[in-house]
Amino acid sequence: MSDFDPADLGEDRSLLLVDDDEAFVKRLARAMEKRGFLPETAESVAAGKAIALSRAPAYAVVDLRLEDGNGLDVVEALREQRPDCRIVVLTGYGAIATAVAAVKIGAIDYLSKPADANDVMNALLANPDALPPPPENPMSADRVRWEHIQRVYEQCDRNVSETARRLNMHRRTLQRILAKRSPK
Repeated sequence: MSDFDPADLGEDRSLLLVDDDEAFVKRLARAMEKRGFLPETAESVAAGKAIALSRAPAYAVVDLRLEDGNGLDVVEALREQRPDCRIVVLTGYGAIATAVAAVKIGAIDYLSKPADANDVMNALLANPDALPPPPENPMSADRVRWEHIQRVYEQCDRNVSETARRLNMHRRTLQRILAKRSPK
């Protein structure tokens, strides 16, 4: 843990964690509880929205892709019920554009999965006017390139020819890149 004082959380230490990965959300809840938060978990958009509407928390961590829909619906419900809620969005590969959309509708930050409890806590408590500290393990340049290619590929409805045209790349080169695993 970094130099953290539980008093930094303020009076309301309620935290909503929304993620359909049961093991991850339970681990994160335990870790955030040790850091002074009062976590409540939800494993679906429906459960997350229900909690947001009945008892909107001071803090929230919401996964973008959930089995029953899009985490942005939970972000919007939280924003409507409690405009001062500090929301961090978690995103998997290829969802950076959606994470940016989440910030536009009210999330204060987004983190790529897997994120640990310290990353989550630092994002939740970050000064909105200050630049965040650089990540401990930033994505490599190869990974950033791969993420960008994946995003454009998804936006082109997985059409290789259209993606290659938009990226100004030879179609066969793009096919080779898409056939490989993501770089670290």
